Amino acid sequence: MLMNLLLLVIGVIIGTLGTLIGVGGGFILMPILLFLYQNDSPETLTSITLTATFVNSLSGTIAYARMKKINFKYGLIFAAFSIPGAVIGAYLTQFVDRDIFSLIFAILLISVSVLIFIRTKPDTNVIESHEISLSWRKLTAGILISIFVGMLSSFLGIGGGIIHVPVLSNVFSFPVHIATATSHFILSITSFAGLMVHIVTGKYHHGILRAAFISGGALIGAQLGAMLSSKIKGKIIIRILAIALFFMGARLIFLFFAG
Repeated sequence: MLMNLLLLVIGVIIGTLGTLIGVGGGFILMPILLFLYQNDSPETLTSITLTATFVNSLSGTIAYARMKKINFKYGLIFAAFSIPGAVIGAYLTQFVDRDIFSLIFAILLISVSVLIFIRTKPDTNVIESHEISLSWRKLTAGILISIFVGMLSSFLGIGGGIIHVPVLSNVFSFPVHIATATSHFILSITSFAGLMVHIVTGKYHHGILRAAFISGGALIGAQLGAMLSSKIKGKIIIRILAIALFFMGARLIFLFFAG
């Protein structure tokens, strides 16, 4: 009972932070699960994180849609091309050793955190979501990135927001608040696709109870995170994301070599 309560609290924290920075919370949840459940397989843990990511991102999407922060046009395009990658990524988790899985995850977290710090731009909230227009060149680049993001994020159980937010903000010049909201919309679609693969392959039932408690908390936290997003400057949000990514990645690398 105490562990279930802990998972519920973790879910609230994941939901709040994940929605605030537009990443679904999987990148925060996965290291916690790797620590709490050291004997579980990568596919079981990714099924849990994808469940929480889906619930969190869907709840956050509803909140952001009411605020009219989501660019549905590009969100739908990028999500459509992320789905094939998400299906492949979720399927591949069963073939990877847990230690190698953790190392890959850690390297990705640190790499993205460095990229964010190097390329963070000032936020410009005066731009509305419907005013954003990408050239064919940038749109093509976004589609290719989305395919890769879908595969990698579903493989690691993190939803893809840790890559989509920096790309939308720094590469495609989306204001940070619109980037986080649009990323959340994309996450709700791609995480669902990855989750369905785990259900079909029969691995989901091993973590369904834990996923339920975490997702319940994430549902509450997502609404809180969406409200806080309007009160915090975009540059601060992206910096919080970078710092969190770096420390999570560094801890996983330490555990890898210590073990």
